[in-house]
Amino acid sequence: MYSIDHQIFNITSVQLRELEPATAVTPIQDATMGPFPAFGLALITLEDESGFIGEAPVYSSYINILENCLLPILLHSHHMPYHQLYRLLYWSIRNEGFRGPASALVGQIDLALHDLAARREGVPLHRYLNAERDTVKMYGSGGGTNYTLPELEKEVRLFLDAGADCYKMKVGKGFGSRMEEDAARVKFVRSLLGKDIRLAVDANQIWSGEEALRFADMIAAENVAWFEEPIHSAAFEQIGALCSRTPLCISFGESERTSRLFPTLVSLGVRHLQPVPTHLGGVNEWKEVRDLAAKSGVDFSSGGYSLFTAALMATADAACEVEYLYAIMYGLERYFSVRPEWKNGTFVLPEVAGMPVRVDWDYCRKADKIVKHYSWNNLNIRKYSPIVSL
Repeated sequence: MYSIDHQIFNITSVQLRELEPATAVTPIQDATMGPFPAFGLALITLEDESGFIGEAPVYSSYINILENCLLPILLHSHHMPYHQLYRLLYWSIRNEGFRGPASALVGQIDLALHDLAARREGVPLHRYLNAERDTVKMYGSGGGTNYTLPELEKEVRLFLDAGADCYKMKVGKGFGSRMEEDAARVKFVRSLLGKDIRLAVDANQIWSGEEALRFADMIAAENVAWFEEPIHSAAFEQIGALCSRTPLCISFGESERTSRLFPTLVSLGVRHLQPVPTHLGGVNEWKEVRDLAAKSGVDFSSGGYSLFTAALMATADAACEVEYLYAIMYGLERYFSVRPEWKNGTFVLPEVAGMPVRVDWDYCRKADKIVKHYSWNNLNIRKYSPIVSL
């Protein structure tokens, strides 16, 4: 059994590199955003005094939070066990709030620390987290509201040929104004999938409670596995009312940045929790939601940069699955020298120490794919001096 709690991280340098956005296979639009013709990736790299590194996907647009709150602690808190280091990192963002990007940045750095710890031990991250299997169930995701019917069919066929037993599509066309067309598209996709493949729909928070209930009634015959974020993620009263009035499984969670809100979602009747590991305030927060889902008997899945976070999902129940948004994630794979293999509806995790993804930095440099590059050490970052709010 591995444990990070008493590991020491003497971090000597930090890099943040943003890669050139990769062209989407099919530009995708949802109910409230898009279309996305390309999708990018930025990574933070931590290096310790022995030359070991840890990497994780990170927000590249919040350099001020990194420099003012987190890097002063990382680069000047040597000989400190992880449980103390994490506590300092976590509370350093108190005045930024725990429900926004600052909290997610703490979690992204925490994931990089876990990657570093696993690489030092020479074991894959999922084994460092005490997973007992090397595969993670995958579900196909896409079906943009802008897709033509032939584009929908092409993507569905791709996932079926890859062995996926679940497909999630977007609804809420025209900022939620074309509900009848949405329902027809759901019926069309159901006809492609047949009765044995699960179908989920994602409204990206576009509707009111009453509108979501009306759409749920319109697709009631299509055997929908879950109805994702049908209304605003902060409209707790409406969420509770919707859950009590429809038999559909309602899912929420990818918009949250703290594990503290998930018990509230369960109490409101949400039956599918979807925390994104790189959106929460740390690996242990993600584990809290995983364990809450198991204890409460609700479904559990995860999205985000799924090739990276599949390692965490391997620690959940085997029925839990990771989203693969092929249209925009596939293009990023050109940057990876190592990644999980997509096989028979699962991701097979590679035998590589740490994270199941390796960015090919030599290729990125030679091909001029690094569009932004920041570098810090303990000489250009001053020691942490907390600002006390009065």
